[in-house]
Amino acid sequence: MTLITDTESLRRLCGRLAATDFVTVDTEFMREKTYWPVLCLVQLAGPDEAAAIDPLAPGIDLGPLFDLLADPGVIKVFHAARQDIEIFFHLTGRIPAPLVDTQVAAMVCGFGDSVSYENLAAKLAGARIDKSSRFTDWSHRPLTEKQLRYALSDVTHLRIVYEKLAQRLEQTGRTEWVREEMNLLTDPETYRLDHREAWRRLKVRSDKPRFLGVLRELAAWREAEAQRRNLPRNRLLRDESLIEIAAHTPRTVEELARTRGLSRGTAEGAFGAAILAAVRRGLELPDSELPKPPPRQEPAQGLGPVVDLLRVLLKMRCEAHGVAQKLVASTADLEMIAADDDAPTPALSGWRREIFGTDALALKHGRLALTAAGRHVKIVPMAKSTGAALAEPAAQTAAK
Repeated sequence: MTLITDTESLRRLCGRLAATDFVTVDTEFMREKTYWPVLCLVQLAGPDEAAAIDPLAPGIDLGPLFDLLADPGVIKVFHAARQDIEIFFHLTGRIPAPLVDTQVAAMVCGFGDSVSYENLAAKLAGARIDKSSRFTDWSHRPLTEKQLRYALSDVTHLRIVYEKLAQRLEQTGRTEWVREEMNLLTDPETYRLDHREAWRRLKVRSDKPRFLGVLRELAAWREAEAQRRNLPRNRLLRDESLIEIAAHTPRTVEELARTRGLSRGTAEGAFGAAILAAVRRGLELPDSELPKPPPRQEPAQGLGPVVDLLRVLLKMRCEAHGVAQKLVASTADLEMIAADDDAPTPALSGWRREIFGTDALALKHGRLALTAAGRHVKIVPMAKSTGAALAEPAAQTAAK
């Protein structure tokens, strides 16, 4: 097993891989004690070789690796790529491209929702992954042979997985579907962190604008401070404490010190002063600048049965086309379609409309019906006159 620990060896490896059509990529990292993930290992595999790169090796320059990841002539293949891409984007400001995520490709090919690498490797490559090293400390050196074998298995079997999925996509004419899905993964905005939006990650019950305004200021301060100190958010200040402070809006050190999980010494120091300043900013915001609570996605009265029918249709169409339901439409999408023929949902555009959206609208307006035939449910086209008659009560119910 090859472990690259110097720049020259890395340059030679990347030079060879740059001549291939694709490389499979995976990373091992640690982030339990830091805000930013610490990259501990990068695994690469081409058609004929595989190697692990040690980013923690003294003096190593990862420039050749970053150049390979940006090479437009080489497809970079990941599985469940989001966190890996986030790491590389943080380090370089660039996103590996062109890119294929085999988890998404597998969903397009009918392997279910968010299929794991282990299951995919077993089904397509006949591989059995040894999971015993999954929770290892990848920052500890030296790495054992067992750890390296486990790490490299994440890219060696991925070669076969990718090739078989690519073949299926080509045969079914769905290669472009996966390319469309990669647009979100390769959009830099997906990985840029806006401190002012950090409050949206928190689970709160109150939707009072002033409370949300204070919470937004506190969450933005915590996000910036956690990045500056390179500490996990909750190690700096737990979510529960942040929400409690926003709810009680302490104005003084004495009031702040009553916060559960916050010592008086902390409240009296610079940390406490920064919290109180964030609270003041939230309290002083004019009403026009307070955040609006997220809209409650509740289906219009009377549309529940329509959503239930659309859910059955979704299951049927996805099974017929061999596509994961999660990739086509969510419950929120079904509720939007039930309420609005022109709902701004991906389920009504592109390939999703082709396999589900058109039929969903037809079912909603009585041009299609679902009927039981023994143990199976079938889709039955309806006559125009019947469809119109069926559509009227539904429209009247929605109007009420």
